[in-house]
Amino acid sequence: MPEITYIEAIRQAMLEEMRRDENVIILGEDVGSYGGAFGATKGLFDEFGEMRVIDTPISEVEIVGAAIGAALQGLRPVAEMQFADFISCCFDQIVNMAATLRYRHGGTVSCPIVIRAPSGANIHGGIFHSQNPEAWFFHQPGLKIVVPATAYDAKGLLKAAIRDDDPVLYFENKYLYRRAKSEVPEGDYVVPLGKAEVRREGQDITVVAYGVTVHQSLAAAEQVAGEGISAEVIDLRSLVPMDKEAIFNSVRKTNKVLVTHEAAKRGGVGAEIAAMIAEELFDYLDGPVMRVAAANIPVPFSPPLEEFCLPNADKIAAALRKLALY
Repeated sequence: MPEITYIEAIRQAMLEEMRRDENVIILGEDVGSYGGAFGATKGLFDEFGEMRVIDTPISEVEIVGAAIGAALQGLRPVAEMQFADFISCCFDQIVNMAATLRYRHGGTVSCPIVIRAPSGANIHGGIFHSQNPEAWFFHQPGLKIVVPATAYDAKGLLKAAIRDDDPVLYFENKYLYRRAKSEVPEGDYVVPLGKAEVRREGQDITVVAYGVTVHQSLAAAEQVAGEGISAEVIDLRSLVPMDKEAIFNSVRKTNKVLVTHEAAKRGGVGAEIAAMIAEELFDYLDGPVMRVAAANIPVPFSPPLEEFCLPNADKIAAALRKLALY
């Protein structure tokens, strides 16, 4: 199998799905002849033309609104937010329109849209180009949320999302675009939504992570392995639906849990996971459910300050050592 980058995996997923299904369309800012701000749609305009790869005005509310309308007419739009930060501009369209369509119409209609949202920090992008807004939507019924950590999953999850009949938010990490590489099959495959992956087996502590913190957690687990601490790392891959069984099976084995994500700690996805474990697996716990996440501040532009406020392998390793003492 060839080794490709995370961003190339995303491009290939869209290319293959557009060839497979003529109802798949792409829309967003600069996705046409320019090939996208990060190159994710490079070459698609040349093959499929302006009716299927559609350049839009700089208006996120228009992009998502048009995608919802197109989906109701039988198409499968993939809408790109140039940066996930600006998904807030179309919050109403996502949570009040796309997320509720199936419910409002008694299950007689669906809204098969995918919203690609380049997210994450560590790129020195400052406040408006560094956010991880998945928790805003995690609370809303009717939405599916995926966060790939590898090139293999970036392709397989996007293909699965495009084929899904419900709205899917696809948070892709910008830091991983050209840093994360893996072997990816040339043939067709999908990674099913709602299925986590154990990236590292361990006995002492369960680490639940997604996105970029999967890589940081693996590095931290390697750090503490020489100190006699065996950490199991679970890559959630999907936040909604979430693979609760995979988390619980691991917690029953290790009896200690650390949850980590790059988004701000307060009110993050990690809080829900911690509450879920405390509520249903309290008798299995030998210590508190701990979290490592970003500080509750806007992401600084200054690289040293940005690094200070974000999670990293050293911070996760420190938390593992602390948890191991219980």
